[in-house]
Amino acid sequence: MTEHSDTHAPDPAMLAKAETLTEALPYLQRYAGKTFVVKYGGHAMGDPALAKNFAEDVVLLKAVGINPVVVHGGGPQIGAMLERVGVESKFVDGLRVTTKETAEIAEMVLSGAINKELVSWIEQAGGSAIGISGKDGGFVQASKLRRTARDPDSNIERIIDLGFVGEPKKVDRSVIDTISTAGMIPVIAPIGVGADGHTYNINADTMAGAVAAALKASRLFLLTDVAGVLDKQGTLLTDLDPEAISALSEDGTISGGMIPKLETCVKAVEHGVDAAVVLDGRIPHAMLLEIFTSKGAGTLIKDGPA
Repeated sequence: MTEHSDTHAPDPAMLAKAETLTEALPYLQRYAGKTFVVKYGGHAMGDPALAKNFAEDVVLLKAVGINPVVVHGGGPQIGAMLERVGVESKFVDGLRVTTKETAEIAEMVLSGAINKELVSWIEQAGGSAIGISGKDGGFVQASKLRRTARDPDSNIERIIDLGFVGEPKKVDRSVIDTISTAGMIPVIAPIGVGADGHTYNINADTMAGAVAAALKASRLFLLTDVAGVLDKQGTLLTDLDPEAISALSEDGTISGGMIPKLETCVKAVEHGVDAAVVLDGRIPHAMLLEIFTSKGAGTLIKDGPA
């Protein structure tokens, strides 16, 4: 009788998947039980395929024992709604001047449409999420953001009134701890309430940084529309610290919208966050590549060993 071997050559694709899991093992062990705060925004929010990928990534993090906390933006969506209702937008240093009417519309868009859509994406990916804003449970107490600008003619510093634009003054982490301990993923709209009872619109990067600092998160991720921080030749800078960021700002390498993002990262790592990462949210599963591979996918900012 002829003997037949049951031994077959393994499928290379399956082997590659197994090797990927093996590479991820030390990172899975390292981050088990840790908290990641993720700021989700930019063009990725408007792309259903990328939104689906993002939701799957967040659910995967929760499934492997990491506690993801999502903070989302919504500037373009707010702008579109303001245009639809005939309200003109005015910006100062990249921040929208927010009247009482604008603040009401911003809250409607952020806490309503965007927040619940993101919760729905996470639920569809098999996770359990709950959407909140800083107003829920007194989670984020805000204060009015104050900016000054020097008058070029008189050289006098003048206060710029941005209206109902705020910044986090106090973050009550117990609200997030309760949600995460219950096995759910918090999805946070960047809205806060002041001691005066007014609603304040908060920059999403700033909100994410404050939440990450309050939670003493292992990682703060800022998903953007660029690969990360680039040098003057366009090469990705993979590792930075506050001193290097200051030097790059002074010589003009870092400019525009990247400056406030990196200010947020520096403030976060100086207030207890292990490390912050700026990476391209347009790349499918960019966050997983950054977390679970040795090469990474963006710019890591740390204030000491991460």
